[in-house]
Amino acid sequence: MRIFILSVICLALAACSGRDRYIVITGYAQGGAYSVKMNMKGPDGQVAMRPERIKEGIDSVLKAIDNSVSGYNKGSILSRFNAGEKVIPDGIFKELYVKSYEYYRATGGSFDVSCAPLFDIWGFGFTSGSFPSGEDVARAMSRTGMSRLADSVIIDGNGFTSAASLLLSPCGGLPELNFNAIAQGYSCDKVAEYLHSIGVGQMLVDVGGEIYCEGLNPSGQPWSIGLDRPVDGNDSPGQDLQGVFRAGPGACGVVTSGNYRKFYIRDGRKYAHTIDPKTGYPVTHTLLSATIIARSAAEADALATYCMVIGTEKAKAFIRSRPDLEGCLVYDEDGQTRTWTSPGLVLESR
Repeated sequence: MRIFILSVICLALAACSGRDRYIVITGYAQGGAYSVKMNMKGPDGQVAMRPERIKEGIDSVLKAIDNSVSGYNKGSILSRFNAGEKVIPDGIFKELYVKSYEYYRATGGSFDVSCAPLFDIWGFGFTSGSFPSGEDVARAMSRTGMSRLADSVIIDGNGFTSAASLLLSPCGGLPELNFNAIAQGYSCDKVAEYLHSIGVGQMLVDVGGEIYCEGLNPSGQPWSIGLDRPVDGNDSPGQDLQGVFRAGPGACGVVTSGNYRKFYIRDGRKYAHTIDPKTGYPVTHTLLSATIIARSAAEADALATYCMVIGTEKAKAFIRSRPDLEGCLVYDEDGQTRTWTSPGLVLESR
């Protein structure tokens, strides 16, 4: 999740009225690109800050997240924790840890950021692992389980009780952490939080394909979001779409998780990057991708991952049980690609 600087691209887009002015700011973050589309006309008048300054603010937010919870930044708090150092978490680390523990409990352990050793041995983590043996999986499983780490720190309704409550290291059998299943969604939310603070009210924040959106697009319509077709080899976002749907005008996060970009083949069998924390092995069901629309991008990110762990039928039941969510599942049925959507999500063909 290293941050690189790219010069601001400021475009005047089609506007809903004479006072609306939409711009686009782009850059690099977390191993990929980010894009922010926003209306410079805020709820309380025109946003006074220049686009170049707004970009500096966005980059500052993303760099702070990188320095806290990136497993690819070797100097981050997370990397130092996983390396066995005793660390004092900053506010970002605390907030993301507490959110992750909430989803860990809500999903019965199917969403578990303490599975870093499993991702590593399967080759989908921060180190280049190889195809593991059953003994390797069992050994890694003995070091996972977020409840074990949560029992070692004190969590109350406000998160950690003190900055010193995580003055510990994973040595001695405590789990290592990998926030990849929630960090980009969280990043979208934090960028949106910054934009709110400077008076922006209508926006679409895209960090590596994870999205937070609010308000209307330049045409005065809810934001159009393309759903990539979940087929192996579709590595260019937006190039081959399963369909398009609308999100907004209410604030929401939109995240898709899938097994068609990060995988490898061994002995004719596909091993995808979604690992079931309860078995220690990549999932083998027929769900190809899960898209979740939730109140925040962090929640959408975590729950899309959860759906990919539990599979098609359980994911359908879960989404139906949550009136605050919308979802789209793309799955294989006897060699045919099928699509299921919740009642409030309409997928238009493209």
